[in-house]
Amino acid sequence: MRSRGILMLLIAVIAGLAAVFLGARWMQGQSDTEGRIAVANVEIAIGSKITPEMVRMAAWPATSIPGGAFKDPGKLVDRVLLVSMQRGEPIIEARLAPVGTKGGLSALVPEGKRAMTVRVNDVIGVAGFALPGTFVDVMVNTQSEGAKSNDRDNTISKIVLERILVMAVAQEADRDTTKPKVVTAVTLELTPEEAELLDLARSVGTLSLVLRNQTDPKSADTVGATKAELLGLKAKVEEAKKPTPEVAKRRTVRRAKPVTVIAPPPATPPAPRGPCVEVIRGLNRVTECF
Repeated sequence: MRSRGILMLLIAVIAGLAAVFLGARWMQGQSDTEGRIAVANVEIAIGSKITPEMVRMAAWPATSIPGGAFKDPGKLVDRVLLVSMQRGEPIIEARLAPVGTKGGLSALVPEGKRAMTVRVNDVIGVAGFALPGTFVDVMVNTQSEGAKSNDRDNTISKIVLERILVMAVAQEADRDTTKPKVVTAVTLELTPEEAELLDLARSVGTLSLVLRNQTDPKSADTVGATKAELLGLKAKVEEAKKPTPEVAKRRTVRRAKPVTVIAPPPATPPAPRGPCVEVIRGLNRVTECF
């Protein structure tokens, strides 16, 4: 029994040593396949300039290191983020503005685009649902061409800009938030031509933002809505303007048919009479001729 116990003890010691050896080999293999990359140490807002305290080095599997990752945190100092980042996310080149870019909203404006701010309220701003990262159409309410300033009958509402990206609301540009927020100003991303149209539109009428689906690229080709169309008068006016088919109104003149007058046959001349005698018969008097 004693020898058997010693044998079992030796087997346990050998198994333990084998487990330690295999574990060390596995850990060594893991260390050979791991790398260290820079990740966000805290939550970083969009447009922020990176400081040393915002970055830390973290172990990352060598086979899964994303392209553009940084192995030197010093290269990230003073770089500006184009997106907001959560703690622990790897910082890569695609998420950064070009070197030398200053922080703030100007870093988010793409090349060839402009940022323009318009004044809004709870209604114009779609009850606060026009958030950074959403797309809107811009509609203007104004007077039609040639109408007098006080002529309300010639008012027209027309969509003048479509699928415009909202860059910021008030002083916030965070695109991760989904909670509605009523603000007094909205900043839009525009081309130079669109910026000119928007500036003209807000000077000639009242602006409204129309929230649209982010995945809908279709254009709404509209001609604008007028007061006549709103009240249902447009269809009646167009119907009245349509040319009516010409119907010839001819009066039928009835002419009297020619009547053939047939002359009566000439009267037969009475036969010559002989001497006549007046005969009185009672109260009657009769003339008889012979």
